[in-house]
Amino acid sequence: MTGPPLPRSAFTRRDLLKATLLGAVTTAGCSSVGAGLLNTPPGAGTVSYWNLFGGGDGVRMLQMEDGYRKANPHIELRSITLAWGNPYYTKLALATVGDRPPDVAASHLTRMKTLVRANLLQELNPEDLERHGMTADKFAPRAWEAGLVDGKIYAIPIDTHPFVLFYNTKICEQAGLLDAEGNLRPIEGPDAFQDALSKVKQVTGRDGATHAVTSPSSAPWRIFQTLYSQLGGEVLADDGTRIVLDDAKAKQVLDYLRVLTVDKGLMPASVDYQGSIALFASGAAGFHLNGEWEISTFQTAKLPFSMTLVPNIFGGPYAVQADSHTLVLPVRPDQDRAALDRALGFVRSMLDQSLTWAQGGHVPTWQPVATSAAYRELTPQSQYASAAASAVYDPAGWYSGSGSNFETIVGSAVGAVVTGEMSSVDAIAQMRSQLAVLAATASPV
Repeated sequence: MTGPPLPRSAFTRRDLLKATLLGAVTTAGCSSVGAGLLNTPPGAGTVSYWNLFGGGDGVRMLQMEDGYRKANPHIELRSITLAWGNPYYTKLALATVGDRPPDVAASHLTRMKTLVRANLLQELNPEDLERHGMTADKFAPRAWEAGLVDGKIYAIPIDTHPFVLFYNTKICEQAGLLDAEGNLRPIEGPDAFQDALSKVKQVTGRDGATHAVTSPSSAPWRIFQTLYSQLGGEVLADDGTRIVLDDAKAKQVLDYLRVLTVDKGLMPASVDYQGSIALFASGAAGFHLNGEWEISTFQTAKLPFSMTLVPNIFGGPYAVQADSHTLVLPVRPDQDRAALDRALGFVRSMLDQSLTWAQGGHVPTWQPVATSAAYRELTPQSQYASAAASAVYDPAGWYSGSGSNFETIVGSAVGAVVTGEMSSVDAIAQMRSQLAVLAATASPV
């Protein structure tokens, strides 16, 4: 005779394993998970919100939260910022399985879909969103459509954060690369980009451009994904169960990156994330390839710089690696209409403050802000806004997404080529063999 079924809030070993695997993106473990499970449940007049924003993003998010509090003094906002990556997603999954999730949580678009497959996020009904003025036509089409799961809405994208090209305006002017208005002249094709780096190197006496190579692995993945996508290449298909890596296109990209570093010395062949930023900030390089979120770093350093699209190196339809931050509503056992409206009201408040968020470099998805004169006048942020329409998100798969095992595998192989430690052929073989293991492994959810 069996006992009564366990209530949903009672953990099973399978629940714990599932939630842990959902958040596991590196070999590092999650710490202090109890803090997210044993908290006192919010009262009836509160909104609880979890996010993973640090640095300049964290400062701006606090400003936006204060904006919500001022506009809604009758509602208590309880906001918690948790460590980026593995600790955050693991804790969010565990809290939801344990019936203690926040009302609203931030999630990368590329990680959100795994949470959906695990039945951890609420479906957002169009009529509920419309009640708060949030309809599909008010969002950037690429980010909105990329966030749908089987045609259903589970997340509200607040931005697109693409890979971009930073350039030192003083150095590039000396190198003869700026137009009459002080903007970088268009650079198209592998030879043109190599020539631009060569001219900049003659000015700096050191490097043409910097880009993180050795760590984290997500950095070399971003530049590979950008150039590989410009060739029309894909890596995974069928929700990550099939590897479709195009060896010829991958080799073309890897060989080119190796030319820039090992063969020509136009970019440092061995530098980590912080080192690449420091080199550009010090004037040792005229270009820097990175996510647009580092704008605050260079503004603080008083660097004469601007930003633009990553050049279309290989000439195909323009494409650039990107992700989006979204706001999601985890599944709750006690959800009612009033709580739902408070949560959606908070989401709408964040969208309405998108200009503040855009100051940190992110391209707003909320069209009332994205098409406004105030955003158009925001420079250099508005100068690469068109990248949002050409965003290439990480391929679908339970092991894919921002900061995932997928990015680690591909990025590590790319980094090994750029540093001269591995040939392009061997790197591609390594990608295939390691991805094959994950592709053949059933999703933990």
